[in-house]
Amino acid sequence: MQISDVREDIDHELISREDIQTKINDVAAQVSVDYADKDPVFLAVLKGAVNTMAVFSQAVSIPAQIEFMTLSSYGAGTASSGQIKVIQDVRCDVKGRNILIVEDIIDSGYTLDWLVRELKSRGAASVEVFALLEKPARRVVDVDVKYKGFTIPDEFVVGFGLDYDEKYRNLDSIAVLKPEVYEGE
Repeated sequence: MQISDVREDIDHELISREDIQTKINDVAAQVSVDYADKDPVFLAVLKGAVNTMAVFSQAVSIPAQIEFMTLSSYGAGTASSGQIKVIQDVRCDVKGRNILIVEDIIDSGYTLDWLVRELKSRGAASVEVFALLEKPARRVVDVDVKYKGFTIPDEFVVGFGLDYDEKYRNLDSIAVLKPEVYEGE
């Protein structure tokens, strides 16, 4: 039986585990100040943001409710379709609540723009965004990001929750996938 290692498909590491932890700790410290006494809801979109949410929520020093939604705009490809599909909705009433969306990556901006507008339409008191990664070269829709992580080049990245065809989420850093892995799309 052949044992494969996901790292064989990686071209290079873009952001180390240590740098990710440091950035998330910095953002969490600021959020802890900004949201003190605001009873926030931290909302992550599954599956990509689960790693970011786990590390972020442990680094925040204030009480907060943690919620998840499952949205889809990619399928098995590498580019957003622009059509948002709700697979699992948030399970709490957001009316009057201060929502902080904890996001893994902003690529085209379609999904995040839709989510911010949707939460506001449901009566959220405020909706802000923490994005671990931003890829401005791919941005189609402008989205306001209050808490910024890293700006990355237009390369196909995986790891720390980010996937290609449901693989590579388990890497503990952000890495660039070898093009031959996804060529032929």
